[in-house]
Amino acid sequence: ALTAQNTLGVHGIHAVPAAFLKSQLQAVIEDIGVDAVKIGMLHSPEVVKVVAWAISHYQLQNVVLDPVMVATSGDRLIEQETVQVLRQELFSLVSVITPNLDEAALLLGRPLEHADELDQAASDLLAMGARAVLLKGGHLKGQAVVDVLAEAGQPWLHLRSERIASKNVHGTGCTLSSAIAAHLALGLPLRLAVQQARVYI
Repeated sequence: ALTAQNTLGVHGIHAVPAAFLKSQLQAVIEDIGVDAVKIGMLHSPEVVKVVAWAISHYQLQNVVLDPVMVATSGDRLIEQETVQVLRQELFSLVSVITPNLDEAALLLGRPLEHADELDQAASDLLAMGARAVLLKGGHLKGQAVVDVLAEAGQPWLHLRSERIASKNVHGTGCTLSSAIAAHLALGLPLRLAVQQARVYI
């Protein structure tokens, strides 16, 4: 989707036709190639299916899915049908999903309001087919930001850092997932890529 936005928030969303997105993906992938992918807001089921096709068709690796579903204002950005297709089509294809608490709540169909709910929520997201989940706890109250990296068959990583007081907080989740993708493109394993991306953000 195209967005009209600035540092304060999103003012408008314009859906890109799925067929045009497919042409864009083919043009870039068949020319330059891809070392890593970061996926942000996917506006419709048709767009989700095109992205899933591209990942499978071109055997893309190092794919980070930031399931952007809820604006900072709390407004939902995608319809429930798209949420379901996202789970079904993409979770098993990507390297890691990076939902915040609002997005995880939408995926799981229940509110997440406390730090002690993070582990169970991450486990439930893995059960939906995700290979790995970085569940971001930045929306919780408190002086520390606590995230959980859950990978099937691996010990879980609990990441904690002091909250940075700032008014410049629009796009932090997008920046984090982009930084993870950039570190994966450099050849870092997922755990280290997540840790380095958190240091960066």
